[in-house]
Amino acid sequence: MAPAPTGHLPLTDADGRPLGMAYAPPRTDAPYRLVLLLHGAGGSARHALDLLLPVADAHHLLLMAPQSSAASWDLIAGGFGVDVRRIDGLLATAYDGYPVRDVTLGGFSDGASYALSLGLANGDLIDAVLAFSPGFAAPPATHGRPRIFVSHGVDDRVLPIDVCSRRLVPRLHERGYAVRYEEFPGGHEVPSPVRDAATTWLTTPP
Repeated sequence: MAPAPTGHLPLTDADGRPLGMAYAPPRTDAPYRLVLLLHGAGGSARHALDLLLPVADAHHLLLMAPQSSAASWDLIAGGFGVDVRRIDGLLATAYDGYPVRDVTLGGFSDGASYALSLGLANGDLIDAVLAFSPGFAAPPATHGRPRIFVSHGVDDRVLPIDVCSRRLVPRLHERGYAVRYEEFPGGHEVPSPVRDAATTWLTTPP
């Protein structure tokens, strides 16, 4: 069987319908760290992929970015459903085609809330969570103890920091999670220094 391709890759279902985008750095002897990235409300798989695309080659990150089935993720509309099934399918595709060492969930805004909720619910399978400007975490149950990185802009007008991360992070600490928390001067965004800090944290052994 030929090795799975590298570079920018479309993600499609069995009928060729688009499911998202992926990026695979050139192969080396080492397995990839798989990072599943989730876009914000009204965003796209490309927006999610761009969160870590500039650092993917340097850190050997296999990036997969699904497109939500609606404007945002199913949990925001009421509960896990079609989007979880889509994510499960993409993870299976990654494992079938690439050597994978660890799995990280990451996202921005609504995607960060979804990544946190899904990561806390599957912490026995997920190594780490990257949550850029999350609004909340609502796992139906929790399993395992994934490492967590949270960042938030102090001038965020979309998801204000005082009612989001400044409440969320202490609750995660109280529940025994190891959380790296970064506040930065800015709004609803992921500045390059925050991306670099998150990547360094992710790829440095705890």
